[in-house]
Amino acid sequence: MGDIASKLDKEYETKSAQEIADAPVAALQGVSESDAEKLKEAFNIKTVRDLGTNKYFLWAQAFAKLAE
Repeated sequence: MGDIASKLDKEYETKSAQEIADAPVAALQGVSESDAEKLKEAFNIKTVRDLGTNKYFLWAQAFAKLAE
């Protein structure tokens, strides 16, 4: 997975994209268990896939791109 592995906790660096998508959000480097719990409470985000497909995050990303 090359450089993308550096964005993950060590445990997930060699996992497939499918396994990472289904992994808990805390698999992302810099996202703590506490952060993950807050995402779950606020947006029902439990996995990396949930985070990447969350409509509010996608909307914010679209506005950020439009503003560039």
